[in-house]
Amino acid sequence: MSDLPRETALVLVIDDEPQIRRLLRVCLEMSDYEVVEAATGEEGVAQAVRCQPDIVLLDLGLPDVDGNAVLKRLREWSQAPVMVVSVRRQEADKIAALDNGANDYITKPFSTGELLARLRVIRRYMQPQSKPEVFLSGALAVDLAARTVKLNGHPVKLTATEYALLLLFVRHAGKVLTHGHILREIWGANDLEKTGVLRVYIGYLRDKLEADPAKPRLLLTEPGVGYRLALID
Repeated sequence: MSDLPRETALVLVIDDEPQIRRLLRVCLEMSDYEVVEAATGEEGVAQAVRCQPDIVLLDLGLPDVDGNAVLKRLREWSQAPVMVVSVRRQEADKIAALDNGANDYITKPFSTGELLARLRVIRRYMQPQSKPEVFLSGALAVDLAARTVKLNGHPVKLTATEYALLLLFVRHAGKVLTHGHILREIWGANDLEKTGVLRVYIGYLRDKLEADPAKPRLLLTEPGVGYRLALID
């Protein structure tokens, strides 16, 4: 695939339910996406190799192979964003999919408006570009070269751990990061007992970055799964 993005993003839908594929095709094509369909995991992998999609919408309950296995195979060679669209609502299923490389997870039945909004977030950060010197989200500005943080133009002093944690969120802005992923990246451990420490540091960051730490707009909690840095215009 060319390094330059298509003007119209190509979405690969891997789902065994014809009604869901039909709904997604209509919804996506009305929003100027191109759509390719696959009804099984094996067909989905083959289509991914053939058409090199910009985004993959992946069901987990496929008839031939579990969607997590498909996700792992895709991640062996592709960095295309993957949004899981599944009836599975258990936290363990969401965590497993995100840890296996999914960029987002939405449960069925879903709102087409929410689905399209999440796709817009994915598209915003899939465009090839030089790494920005300054990351912006709402009133937050992180100068990656100078390693400085500002809120509403005023410097914010962070500890080394707080900055490392914020930088991890910046690098994955808009994406849900599981507790285990964050713990491995920052503390080198995925012991769930450490989630208490993570919660404390999230609290520190919110105290310094949120207008109202009790009602965060930047560092959002995904209950039972992890946290996400929101993208605010």
